[in-house]
Amino acid sequence: MEYRGLQLDPFQQQAIEALQAGESVLVSAPTGTGKTVVADWMVERTLAEGGEVIYTAPIKALSNQKFRDYCKLLGEDRVGLVTGDLVIRREAPCRVMTTEILRNMLLGGDPLPNLRAVIIDEIHFLDDNERGTVWEEVLIYLHQRVQIVGLSATLSNLQEFAEWLSFVRERTVRVIEEHKRAVPLTFLIASREGQLKTPANMDRFYKEWQHKNAYALKRVESKGEDGGARTRYGRGRGGAGGGGQGRNRRGDKEKVGSVTRHGDVFRLLWPDLSPYLFFTFSRRDAENMAKGLAGGLEWPLLEKDEYDQVVARLDAFRKEPGAEAALDDELARMLRGGVGFHHAGLHVMLKALVEELYERKLIRVLYCTGTFALGINMPARTAVFDGLMRFDGKQMINLPSREFMQMAGRAGRRGMDEEGLVVVRCDIDDWAELAPQLKQYLQGTLEPVRSRFSLSFNSVVNLVERHPPERIRSLVERSFLAWHRARQGAEDAVQVEIMREKLEAAGWTEDGAPPRNLRHDIKRLRRIEKRAEDAQEQTWREFTDKVDFLKRWGYLEDDGSFNAGARILKHIQISEVFVTELFLAGIFDELDLPDLFGVLCGLCANLPRGAIVPAAKRYRELAGRIEKIRRSEIVTASEALSGTEVTWDGGLIPFGRWWAEGKTLPELMGQLHTTTDASGDLVGAFRRAKDLAGQLRGAWEGFPEQIRAVDGLIRSVTRDEVEVVD
Repeated sequence: MEYRGLQLDPFQQQAIEALQAGESVLVSAPTGTGKTVVADWMVERTLAEGGEVIYTAPIKALSNQKFRDYCKLLGEDRVGLVTGDLVIRREAPCRVMTTEILRNMLLGGDPLPNLRAVIIDEIHFLDDNERGTVWEEVLIYLHQRVQIVGLSATLSNLQEFAEWLSFVRERTVRVIEEHKRAVPLTFLIASREGQLKTPANMDRFYKEWQHKNAYALKRVESKGEDGGARTRYGRGRGGAGGGGQGRNRRGDKEKVGSVTRHGDVFRLLWPDLSPYLFFTFSRRDAENMAKGLAGGLEWPLLEKDEYDQVVARLDAFRKEPGAEAALDDELARMLRGGVGFHHAGLHVMLKALVEELYERKLIRVLYCTGTFALGINMPARTAVFDGLMRFDGKQMINLPSREFMQMAGRAGRRGMDEEGLVVVRCDIDDWAELAPQLKQYLQGTLEPVRSRFSLSFNSVVNLVERHPPERIRSLVERSFLAWHRARQGAEDAVQVEIMREKLEAAGWTEDGAPPRNLRHDIKRLRRIEKRAEDAQEQTWREFTDKVDFLKRWGYLEDDGSFNAGARILKHIQISEVFVTELFLAGIFDELDLPDLFGVLCGLCANLPRGAIVPAAKRYRELAGRIEKIRRSEIVTASEALSGTEVTWDGGLIPFGRWWAEGKTLPELMGQLHTTTDASGDLVGAFRRAKDLAGQLRGAWEGFPEQIRAVDGLIRSVTRDEVEVVD
């Protein structure tokens, strides 16, 4: 079978045949293997038959990329983009959107009569702690007639997931798996002592090195036993020859071997094993390493004609509105040298520029955080890991296997490379501790996808308003979480029967006193019995607990009718109860529009750690009043019940005000003192605050003066970087 002149691989053909038969499919294949071909075929087929199709993605960058791709593939008039930031051709037959937008449409009762198919990219996001519920809601609320194409490179419990989805959809969901990569991966360890070695060769080399340095290692061990500082994985990543900060996420320890810096990795890989992505786990490291490498180059990494192309593109870029805020002379020199960096906080225009230059093969070394690996189709010859740990918001953790493979999968360009190289930077002292973790990755054991189902308060009130309790219960009990609990409950029930038979054979009766020698087994029986009983009710009880919470605090009446709190809450999707309480307290009504936008920014994002905002003192009283509500019993209780912490950063108030007043991003950045580029963080805050302003607009239903004012505010902040399709 061919599609657009390409001979399809067997797994692509199987998926398309299943879709032709009217089935939904889950396609699991390694990164770079061609999963999106299945999605593209489904989109074209649906449009050819006069239907509508929606493509959802977990991040806006991926949504924007697919929008651009489909505009080229299908023609601009047939493709729309609907995100929290932008609405372009909302009525187009093919619409690209974030998953939250589709959930909101379904939850709000949009009929979507002509919707035939939904593509869900990165469907394993269902187990994301913060956003996974949205994926489940979409799959539950979608009409059964709609075909689903689920795409993932990292679904380990695929059959279980498909069984649940078949149960929810009430129709067959076909599993299509491809395990072979189009470009095989080779894994290497980079150290100053060992240079580039396979893990097996590194094992042998490490033993030899350990033997040669036995005395020095024993001395370091003795110091550690005497109370010296010893932690895992050695000293910093940067330093001389690389421009890093010498910071180490596992702590410091005295070392016997040399520190392997990213500059050493460059010397090992350049030029034969480039271009390469260098994955690091902090924005600061990505920026500093890129600047350090570029600053130490004696000549560009590009050929003369490539250098000229970059110069021409930068000249054109500087003429674009707002470019002066994104590109300074140092960054321009870096890009002309063929080096770049990329992270979520980057200025949106610079982020788009870096992605464009990388796609055109005009960046040879790109330092980036893990977000660069998520869905965006930008492979490299080599993928390098600065380490195998990351911060999860609370502490340093081992990099999950799925994330490691997602990033490693960027190595190897189909049609260009015979193999992709995955390189892990390692100080030789740390190999004994790193090796078992790497071995686990290479065994291919991925974490299973688990449900994170926990309906938001916004979802709860919308369901209460739209459906009777029996319908809501049916929806809740179709969740992956409820389904999994029910299966576990059924297994527990079988175990209970087996245990009962054994205990009765040993002389125990339900009414009699438990024999002393059986008491432990009887207690275990009771625990499993209770667990089996709870499995049937637990998910529904978690929903009713939230309903009871809303009744206890007066948002809902006992009969489920809406009071003011619920009428507001049904529109609010960001820090829901906190924002609703601020609304009820009249905080938003008393602010002028610029200060209102500033407060909304503080409710949507946080400034980078260590950022200094001189103007923040002016807003201390206002921020304190909001902080008091943030610490109120109802807000803290809502956090405990939902398991989600609300956001509040009063330091963003002046930035939101200045933006609403028309100040430019460069002017704002001049007021923010931080160690990394935070322009992307500010733009992200403005965009989310604009979303929240739109939600407040709905909450002010029936108050035309406030609605007109908010409409004007939204128009005033939708400009420059906030309006860019990045």
